[in-house]
Amino acid sequence: MIGPGATIGIIGGGQLGRMIAMSAAQLGYRCHIFAPDPQPVAGEIAAVVTRGAYDDRAALEQFGAACDIVTYEFENVPVEPLAVLGDKLRPGVKSLAVAQDRAAEKQFIERCGAIVAPWCPIDCAADVETAIEALALPLVLKTRRLGYDGKGQAWVRSPSEAAEAWEAIGAQPAVAEAAVEFAAEFSLVLARSIDGEVRFWDAPRNEHHEGILRRSTVPAGPLVEPHVQAAKAMASRIAEALGHVGVLTTEFFACADGPLVNEIAPRVHNSGHWTIEGAATSQFEQHVRAICGLPLGSTAVRSPRIAMDNLIGDDALAWRELLAEPGAALHLYGKGEPRPGRKMGHVTRLG
Repeated sequence: MIGPGATIGIIGGGQLGRMIAMSAAQLGYRCHIFAPDPQPVAGEIAAVVTRGAYDDRAALEQFGAACDIVTYEFENVPVEPLAVLGDKLRPGVKSLAVAQDRAAEKQFIERCGAIVAPWCPIDCAADVETAIEALALPLVLKTRRLGYDGKGQAWVRSPSEAAEAWEAIGAQPAVAEAAVEFAAEFSLVLARSIDGEVRFWDAPRNEHHEGILRRSTVPAGPLVEPHVQAAKAMASRIAEALGHVGVLTTEFFACADGPLVNEIAPRVHNSGHWTIEGAATSQFEQHVRAICGLPLGSTAVRSPRIAMDNLIGDDALAWRELLAEPGAALHLYGKGEPRPGRKMGHVTRLG
């Protein structure tokens, strides 16, 4: 067990790292941020900030030596340099390696007995034509790496769009996924302890616009609830097979034949932000508990209805109105100028 007073290293300086650091501070830990940004928003909460590139082994080794345990706030970090952190890294590199490569991720999920959309690997323009024959249209191309919030994706709705879609994703290795019909999107956020205990929060229904999460609601409602138990079984198998320690998020489609895995994120997740006010233990506190070997907290909900809305771009300019709204809990991430598609904060409403 790594007790209060120890130093938790966090790789990444964005809002997820910021909220992990806030929960860690509440439990008496110091946080040390490692990020390339000159002024990471997580650094405002941390005791120490090291500015360095994610592939700088020497800087990472020095950072690791100053920390008692190390975690990460997002998965797009080169895996090989993290070897210098050894067993201090939680979750481990296996979770990162699987989640940051969509082809490896899909293969892994299928080996765990979970279901994904029909797919095939894409390595060149000719493979897109092959995918059209194998999967039919429409289909979506997704870059194997570095895609998030709808980035690195292009739809192919007719054979004439194949070349354009390949160029739109930068003519780089990708996967092609068949379009699937679904009634709703939802996610399961779980925490897994060092000794393998798993606790789930209630599943939120998620609504996206232009590839970006806009709202998560709990309870998820009748389109999602029939799928939750089967989805929990899938997510548990994935977490166990990864040997994951910490929070793990699995995104699902609610389909007629059952839940279908969209992707996994080996970390705290936007669709779990509602847990800060809406659950007995937030995903951020639970992540700290798990990686430090502390007892996991209760995931019970605190309200019969919970809604979390992201504040994207200029949405955050309404902060005065949101502060004046009874029952609304406003979270601003300390970012600078609002930009289209930029997550500036979120607001959670109970009841």
